[in-house]
Amino acid sequence: MDHLILISAIVACLIVAVILALGLAQMGKGGIEGAKKSNKLMQARIIAQAVAVVIALAYVFFIAKSGS
Repeated sequence: MDHLILISAIVACLIVAVILALGLAQMGKGGIEGAKKSNKLMQARIIAQAVAVVIALAYVFFIAKSGS
């Protein structure tokens, strides 16, 4: 179970990094449409980042509980 949560946390962090890179690339394009898309991507990044933090905290909780 612990390994599954760890892998999920790593995947969640990678998803956050990809969304961040896409948002920055979109922001670099400029223009009103680029700004709107960049803003939406950054909002998605915040949600994904919150999920990643919750998964990481769950991993820490299970590690502490199991005594590993």
